[in-house]
Amino acid sequence: MATAKKVAIKTAERAPRAPAKAPSSKTVTIPPAVDDELGMRWDIFKRTDDRDAREKLILHYAPLVKYVASRVATGLPSSVDQHDLVSYGMFGLIDALEKFEPGRGNKFETYAVPRIKGAIIDELRAMDWVPRSIRFKARELEKAQADLEAMLKRQPSEEELADRLGMSRQELHAMVSQISFVSVLALDEVVSSGSDRGDQVALIDTIADKGLDPTWGLESQETRGLLAAAINSLSEREKIVVTLYYFEGLTLAEIGEILGVTESRVCQIHTKAVGGLRGQLTEVD
Repeated sequence: MATAKKVAIKTAERAPRAPAKAPSSKTVTIPPAVDDELGMRWDIFKRTDDRDAREKLILHYAPLVKYVASRVATGLPSSVDQHDLVSYGMFGLIDALEKFEPGRGNKFETYAVPRIKGAIIDELRAMDWVPRSIRFKARELEKAQADLEAMLKRQPSEEELADRLGMSRQELHAMVSQISFVSVLALDEVVSSGSDRGDQVALIDTIADKGLDPTWGLESQETRGLLAAAINSLSEREKIVVTLYYFEGLTLAEIGEILGVTESRVCQIHTKAVGGLRGQLTEVD
């Protein structure tokens, strides 16, 4: 029995050991096609979530946001500021940095561009007060008009445009009316002045100013002050007649009843008072 145990022990010692498990593959923290310095920043950021490395990566890829914003801006009205688009796109870049997995073997630029563009479009849609259905109608109308102009080599008529869109003229008028309320122009937008020289002016400069001249208010205030001083220089009865007639809206007959005199007498007092006021104001001028 003891011999059998010795043999078993020796056999166990001779038996080959099971090979050790290979160490698990290390998590890839550096995307492909980057230089050493940028790769080091990626490695630090993905391993430690270092804020400084994150900021440096944002600064490095910021031109990518400007590129995407410029491409998106080509299809937008001139009233949309490209700097605003860049601001919206930065949120997409930051989100892409957080979620990017270098181990998948994709270039970061390939991964980030659609997310930057998506962030810009999402923000524009959130700020747009016009329903998407109206935007869709506007695009359909614009496309139909462009197609007909290319085919007919002229401006299409209402009937032709309505037929192209598959609707009646009444429906076309209603559609155009809806779309007309969504057109927004920036007052600082430059437009043609219509001159032969091709001069351009800001849109705000083409709008008639119906406001009062600020100097008019000052002159009016000064005139009221002079008139008040002239009225105070009248006799007591003249002041009463002027006040009741011009400020209270009473007739000469009603004023006569208050003063206990005839209407003709009130008329004489009024004439004398107005003459005195005119003379004093003329002297001031």
